[in-house]
Amino acid sequence: MKESKFVDMAMDKDDVAAMILSAKRNAGLTWEGIAEKIGMSPVFTHSASMGMNAMPKDKAEILVSTLGLPQEAALVLAEPPTKVWEQTVPTDPCIYRLYEIVGVYGPTIKALINEKFGDGIMSAIDFDMQIEKVENPKGDRVKLTMTGKYLAYNSW
Repeated sequence: MKESKFVDMAMDKDDVAAMILSAKRNAGLTWEGIAEKIGMSPVFTHSASMGMNAMPKDKAEILVSTLGLPQEAALVLAEPPTKVWEQTVPTDPCIYRLYEIVGVYGPTIKALINEKFGDGIMSAIDFDMQIEKVENPKGDRVKLTMTGKYLAYNSW
């Protein structure tokens, strides 16, 4: 196990995220590389590393060991998160465009889900996502595949 270069302190998810980003940068790793080392998807690995999901304890311990972080970081990674957004609509162009897609196509997505499944929603809890690069002569494409369990609204 690598020796930690971080001092002992009470830490929260923001502290751990900063440590992970620093260690990732210093080690020259990618999210796909880290995810492969811990046996998880790159999407979930990043989300949990940034504090938006709880990482399974065994995976958190592997990540901490791989990046040379203090053991307390594994405990923090495994804690349930409080999901809070700092701004209403982000200004980062990549993130903003995803909001734009939902703004433009959200009603269409909802209508088609309701038409195919009934009155309900797609879960963001029982959910997974893959991000792929698709080469195209007109310019490479980003392929997002999201799958979530259908949750019907109850009538009573």
